[in-house]
Amino acid sequence: MNEQKDPSEPVSASVPETPRGRAHHELVPKFHFKRLGRELAMQFLFECDLAGTDNLAENLENFWSQAEHSGEFPNSRIFRKARAYAEKIISGVCENETEIDSLISETSDKWAISRMSAVDRNIIRVAVFELFHCPDIPALVSINEAIEIAKDYSSSKSGNFINGLLNTIKDKIPPHAKNPVCDKPGSKEES
Repeated sequence: MNEQKDPSEPVSASVPETPRGRAHHELVPKFHFKRLGRELAMQFLFECDLAGTDNLAENLENFWSQAEHSGEFPNSRIFRKARAYAEKIISGVCENETEIDSLISETSDKWAISRMSAVDRNIIRVAVFELFHCPDIPALVSINEAIEIAKDYSSSKSGNFINGLLNTIKDKIPPHAKNPVCDKPGSKEES
């Protein structure tokens, strides 16, 4: 049955808001555990950026407790693997934060790291850690994942900014520092 609209009713010109973050995904397992791990690491680092890190271990335990009890993440093998990967990233970023932030600062000559949004800053930190400390992950995978996470958690312009910055940083990786996993015949790129 066709419904006809009353021409005297005002036409709604509102555009539906684009959902951001994990909440708009139907099920967690749609992504590889490393993608989920990157997102969780970014969220924890974002939280630390805003609230400080008086007791990193306690803050991390509270973060995992909240994530598990939120109902957003099923207690599954994928979540456990994502958690382990996120902890690797969190530990690596925290241990190398000075080096990572210095690299970001010297590459981003027009934006001081303190002027970057906290979300963008931590997405970039995660990617820079992977670029320099995870030789098994191809550089382009780390960059693409950062862009995709930015699309979910940040502004519409963040993807371009993050892409440009990370591509410049990628050029500073020493030759042969990355394992060319995706170049081997018959191998799959692991995201």
